[in-house]
Amino acid sequence: MDPAALKGPVSVTCLALMAIALAVGGCGGAEVRPTTNIGAGGLDVTLDNARQMVEDGRRTFRFDTFGSEAFWGDALKLHEAIAGAKNGGVGGGVSPKTALAVGLKVDSEALPASLVEQIKRGAVNLDDPATTVALLKLDSVVGVKGFFDGRGTLRSLGLTCAFCHSTVDDSFTAGIGRRRDGWAPRDLNVGMIVSLAPNLQPFADLLKVDVPTVEKVLTSWGPGKFDAELDKDGKAFRPDGKPAATLIPPAFGLAGVNLHTWTGFGSVTYWNAYVAATEMHGSGTFFDERLKDPQQFPVAARSGSWNTRGTPDNVTAKLAALHFYQLAIPAPKAPEGSYDTAAAARGGVLFNGKAKCATCHVPPLFTEPGNNLHAPAEIGVDSFQADRSPTHAYRTAPLKGLWTHRKGGFYHDGRFADLRDVVQHYDRHFGLNLSGGEVNDLVEYLKSL
Repeated sequence: MDPAALKGPVSVTCLALMAIALAVGGCGGAEVRPTTNIGAGGLDVTLDNARQMVEDGRRTFRFDTFGSEAFWGDALKLHEAIAGAKNGGVGGGVSPKTALAVGLKVDSEALPASLVEQIKRGAVNLDDPATTVALLKLDSVVGVKGFFDGRGTLRSLGLTCAFCHSTVDDSFTAGIGRRRDGWAPRDLNVGMIVSLAPNLQPFADLLKVDVPTVEKVLTSWGPGKFDAELDKDGKAFRPDGKPAATLIPPAFGLAGVNLHTWTGFGSVTYWNAYVAATEMHGSGTFFDERLKDPQQFPVAARSGSWNTRGTPDNVTAKLAALHFYQLAIPAPKAPEGSYDTAAAARGGVLFNGKAKCATCHVPPLFTEPGNNLHAPAEIGVDSFQADRSPTHAYRTAPLKGLWTHRKGGFYHDGRFADLRDVVQHYDRHFGLNLSGGEVNDLVEYLKSL
């Protein structure tokens, strides 16, 4: 190279060569750092997008009704039953005490400090439905959103994802505290709440039964349960006479998990669309031709819910962020002192060894990567609920956070009262020959997850 050239501007060719040298690890072997997606504003656009998706998804999860007020309020008139005759509704109304008794929750962080102090002093009448209406005005009733006219009268009511998929930490008092998104509300009596609606005729028309039958079905569910297939197959009760409703599963710790819910209809985002458009009765789009089968899904085939096309579509544009947020919700860690650590350590060895639990509940997902479905006979249970699904199978449930939903039993219908019953079921079914001590150790391990 001409020495004189070094005195002038560095040539484009030299810059290109330097860039290539850096890319292949030149300049004294300096470490090559991974590139980031830098946007015009200087931010990493991937991280910036992730933050925005979480914020948007959380807002949708907690507060978006998807237009469901047209059904729960305008059609069923549920808001009138909650308000009561003295507050522009009908009947006696629903007081905060009654609402808490059926499992509804109040977000303490949505309450003004002055109201918190009044509640502490006992200066708020928790037996008055007017107080419930006031709590709805504050957007503090978890999963329930009130709509008010210019005079402050409750004129409609819609539901959000948080209604069935959140609780609170009871940090203020029982049923009032900070939100716990994704937790299974095992004391929420969905059927009892819905049965309060003054007009249940839309359900009766859909199922082709009378209103008293609808009321009987709804009140049969009990706390912590919901029947997401009733409006598809019309099967309200099992052959043994027990309700067909299943326990509401947790919605945390689902990152990396393929199929969602007990029978694995589809993924998390599939269920978001299914529930928003056909269970919450929001205005949106949902499509699954499998539900068109008139033999397995006579109600869906007749109603056309397998191909729901709500106008306007208030759901589809929100599915991405909602999915992203739900996958970001971690399973809560078991509190210290809630299990025997030494026994749990022994149980972990059994889980991955003799008991063969990890064959299906593969750590750290605690379900199978891939198609995590099993035939009923394979796991030793009846096929009733599986046969209500297009899959005719049961999903391997993820196990993290089991300690949060021990109330109400285990498996899809709560048939096993506690974790010991679950372990003993598999001990018998697979002939594991576990000793009493080994059963106990496995239970402590499961409590620790």
